Amino acid sequence: MNSELNKEIQKVAEVAGYLWQKGWAERNGGNITVNVTEYVDDEMRALPAISEPLQIGKTLPHLKGCYFYCKGTGKRMRDLARWPMQNGSIIRILDDCASYVIIADEPVMPTSELPSHLSIHDYLIATGSSYKASLHTHPIELVAMSHTNKFLDSEKLTRLLWSMIPETLAFAPLGLGVVPYAMPGSIDLADATLEQIKDFDVVLWEKHGTVAVGTDIMDAFDQTDVLNKAATIYLRAKSMGFEPDGMTDAAMKEIQDVFRLPTSRPC
Repeated sequence: MNSELNKEIQKVAEVAGYLWQKGWAERNGGNITVNVTEYVDDEMRALPAISEPLQIGKTLPHLKGCYFYCKGTGKRMRDLARWPMQNGSIIRILDDCASYVIIADEPVMPTSELPSHLSIHDYLIATGSSYKASLHTHPIELVAMSHTNKFLDSEKLTRLLWSMIPETLAFAPLGLGVVPYAMPGSIDLADATLEQIKDFDVVLWEKHGTVAVGTDIMDAFDQTDVLNKAATIYLRAKSMGFEPDGMTDAAMKEIQDVFRLPTSRPC
């Protein structure tokens, strides 16, 4: 494995450790997929498959010949943090754009959420996005807030989270999309997530977790972390017996102006 590819996989290992430390990755919870095509050299491209062709479940035309690092299904983040290539694998998308093979290092089956992850990557490539990583995890406070209809309105939830601390608006300027509950690993969940990813970098799955995209896995983690910090501040204030005031619209508009942030969702 060349140094650039190894560097990206070590980022994955680092983030996996953070997820475990935060309590966002119980047992085998959470998934990571990174488009590593640009880091795959000729030697790796020549590697033979170590699995039979496996079906994605849908055709993704923009992924032909792409390579992805994927966390393994049933694997624990705490183990991936120490041994990323024993708890994940590199896959190659085949020419039919509907199947893949594992090429390294071990025949570890990719995450059960692969259809959701690869659908997102197909969209990112099609739109010319610079985003290469997708992260699914279980941030405790955001999941807790998804257990009431009050917080399942994306616009209202985004405005609330932005108002908790200036950094939320500055570093998660697109806010938070929401997907109603759907069976984990299903095509329905993949399709619903994809629709939200068109407008948001982080999406909340009702009663389940979040999906985030970023330029690399650290970027995807950072956006999730910032949004969950805002949720934590809100819930801590509520636990003290009061409804937090939050920042005013004028204060948040000032942050948008200073940081030159998107204004499609006014504060």
